[in-house]
Amino acid sequence: MAGNSRPTFTKRQKERARQEKQAEKLQRRAQRKQQKDEPKPAGGQGPVLSYDEEGNPVGLNFDDF
Repeated sequence: MAGNSRPTFTKRQKERARQEKQAEKLQRRAQRKQQKDEPKPAGGQGPVLSYDEEGNPVGLNFDDF
């Protein structure tokens, strides 16, 4: 009968691994939801400016937008 305890131990390990995996999954979901709920910064990326030899910004063309 001593050899009978191994399957129970294995089942317990599998169940614990399943629970840990589920907890990690819930944590990732909560993190994604939190990131989704955060307001995004207004404006975002502006037009790319180019500079001349003296370091002064060059005017934007119609194609830059």
